[in-house]
Amino acid sequence: MPAPLMPKATAVWLVENTSLTFDQIADFCGLHPLEVQAIADGEVAVQMQGLDPVANGQTTTEEIERCQADPEARLKLSDRAVPQQFVKHKGPRYTPISKRQDKPDAIMYLLRSHPELSEGQISKLIGTTKPTIAAVRDRTHWNSPNIKPRHPVSVGLCTMEELDRAVTRARRLRGEPERQETDSEASEQVET
Repeated sequence: MPAPLMPKATAVWLVENTSLTFDQIADFCGLHPLEVQAIADGEVAVQMQGLDPVANGQTTTEEIERCQADPEARLKLSDRAVPQQFVKHKGPRYTPISKRQDKPDAIMYLLRSHPELSEGQISKLIGTTKPTIAAVRDRTHWNSPNIKPRHPVSVGLCTMEELDRAVTRARRLRGEPERQETDSEASEQVET
């Protein structure tokens, strides 16, 4: 179960402003009940400013009142308080140093398996530059003898959904009919 944004500050506010049990507060904030008791005793989070979960939209006043009336009830985090898991950022994609040497392999795979992709699409998909793509294509890359085509999804440079979208878009722009890959074909490509 997800916890509120600042659990200790939220627990301080709930201890000071509600009659919820330590177990209810601990369950809501993702803390141990003894830690909530230490907050109430003034041993932990001394001089910490409490954070109102109602003002933040993490719960409602009605939810707090419902739980105060029933000590067995548990506070629920509001649906809008839970951040979305995957956020697509615009701009360049960061690639960890350990995966950077895999980019030429992924470029080679895409050039061989999906010739319909433009250099711009490959560049966005993998997070590389057009000169690097041209060097891999022309075999003038400094590491050309060691480049082996590897699927960019298995290397971890993009997701299967991103690759499928790019290929579908490229085929649609070229006017080619869309073909449906079977799951076995997709898994064979990832394994190679």
